Amino acid sequence: MASTNNSHTPSRGRWIWLAFALLAVLAVLYSYFRQTPVKVRAVAVERGPIRSLVSTNGKIEPIQNFEAHAPIATTVKRLLVKEGDHVRKGQLLLQLDDADIRTQAARARAQVKAAQANQSALTHEGTQEEVLTLNAELVKARGARDVAQHKLDALRRLQQDGAASPGEIRQAEDALQSAQADVTLLEQKQKDRYSKPEAARIEAQTAEAQAAYDAAEDALLKSSRRAPFDGIVYSLPVKQGAFVQAGDLLLQEADLSRVRVRAFVDEPDVGRLQAGQKVEITWDAIPGRIWTGTVDTVPSTVRLRLSRNVGETTCVVDNKDLRLLPDVNVGVTIVVAEHSNVLTLQRDALRIDESKPYVYRIVDNHLKRQTIEFSLQNLTRVEITSGLSEGDLVALPAEDKPLFEGAAVKLVP
Repeated sequence: MASTNNSHTPSRGRWIWLAFALLAVLAVLYSYFRQTPVKVRAVAVERGPIRSLVSTNGKIEPIQNFEAHAPIATTVKRLLVKEGDHVRKGQLLLQLDDADIRTQAARARAQVKAAQANQSALTHEGTQEEVLTLNAELVKARGARDVAQHKLDALRRLQQDGAASPGEIRQAEDALQSAQADVTLLEQKQKDRYSKPEAARIEAQTAEAQAAYDAAEDALLKSSRRAPFDGIVYSLPVKQGAFVQAGDLLLQEADLSRVRVRAFVDEPDVGRLQAGQKVEITWDAIPGRIWTGTVDTVPSTVRLRLSRNVGETTCVVDNKDLRLLPDVNVGVTIVVAEHSNVLTLQRDALRIDESKPYVYRIVDNHLKRQTIEFSLQNLTRVEITSGLSEGDLVALPAEDKPLFEGAAVKLVP
């Protein structure tokens, strides 16, 4: 048993010596790295403005817009403007060939008159001729009934004297009954000339004829298009003499002195938007120009647009020089927050460990870990609220070596 323990003693001693040797190597390496300066770039804490932004894209829309469409299939008879023309309210813009439209209007007018006649007959229980004829027949029938009644009364008096037989009385009663039936029938005709289905059919025909007439009149009115307000003809997809189908777009006019920008904000940034935030608009076609506005609407929903989940927000922009055009794509920058005269630092100097932000300050050519607090941030800078002062130098790695507390540094450009 003793010999077994002695056999393991040299092995345990060997491991102990290896551990001491490894610690010695690590100590030498630590001393080497600690004494060998780490190359870093220095960035200073500066005082100035900082803005938190949401950058995206958008599209220009006219606020006051007018579109003219062909009311029927026809040809463009006259084209009095060209794309880009400034027009005044009431100015004639184009005319369509309205021969077919006028024919349709005349046909519809005749249908309306016929329907109105039927409606009048329905209201007065027949046409004037039918009413006069029916009244005359009713007067005649009532007269015949009265004669039959007088004859029956006379025969009944004669019967009391034995001068009239029962058979004559029955014949007189039958005649009176027949005459009364004729009167009743004519009075019923006078009261209910049309049945309910006939009345409903006439009502429907009247409504249909009026709708056709209104449509024809509207088409006739739209065969000549005039500017409804002062503006610019910004789209003119037809040419004089061209054939157009019903519903085809003829022209578009807009007042471009003020335009709406519809911006598409990615879902993660939607919660940062508020009404009244400043908006800056840029257009690649005019480099260096910036139009400004404010957020009018905050997205109430997020929907898929191409491959992005976006919320739509809008703003109104003054465009008095008319340089922004409808349907162009623009860059949109929304200023979520803006602070002036605050301490700021280059963002890539910031580090976060266990949710605690810190930086490495350069003090006497050595690194000192400094816990900080920050507020606003954007793609390049961050606002420092505590932990640093104006002019403090903070290290950025200039080579592929880690930074650590107490390390000696060498500043490089």
